[in-house]
Order: sequence, then C-alpha cells, then structure tokens
Amino acid sequence: MSTSPGRDRVAQGAILLDVRTPEEFAEGHLDGALNIPVQVLAARCCELPAEAFIVVHCKSGGRSATAAQLLRARGHEVLDICTMTAY
Repeated sequence: MSTSPGRDRVAQGAILLDVRTPEEFAEGHLDGALNIPVQVLAARCCELPAEAFIVVHCKSGGRSATAAQLLRARGHEVLDICTMTAY
C-alpha cells in the first residue's frame, strides 16, 4: 500500500503544519500536527527550526499556499498538500 508524499515526509522527520484557525484545529486535526494560523505565521516562524522540512495544509488549499510561499521565502523546504484529506 502506498502512502502519500506528505505522510512519507513526516515519517522522515518533517513538521506537519496546520495553518487553520485555532477553532478549526480544535474541531479536528491530523495527529502530530502543529497549529500556527497563517494570519500569525510570519510572526511565529521563529518557532520552526530553520533546517526543518515542512508539510503544510489547511481546509481548502488557499491558506496553505500562502503559508508555503511565506515559508519558502524564509528558506524552508515545503510540501504544500493543500487539504487534510490529501494526507
């Protein structure tokens, strides 16, 4: 059985980053996910190790695309899986 690229990366040590709101996160999230809403990600990037590979997702893919762009601009390697269901 094949796993998803996101799962594979997380299994290799990547950070699974959920960029939805805390309320959305509380309603349900992927096991092991870190929640940093995209609205505050720029201010909280320091919480992510500089060398970390990051797998990012949200509800529909819009916020994760914004987050991925911001993280790449700060030097992170990023895989944007768009939605939780793609994991």
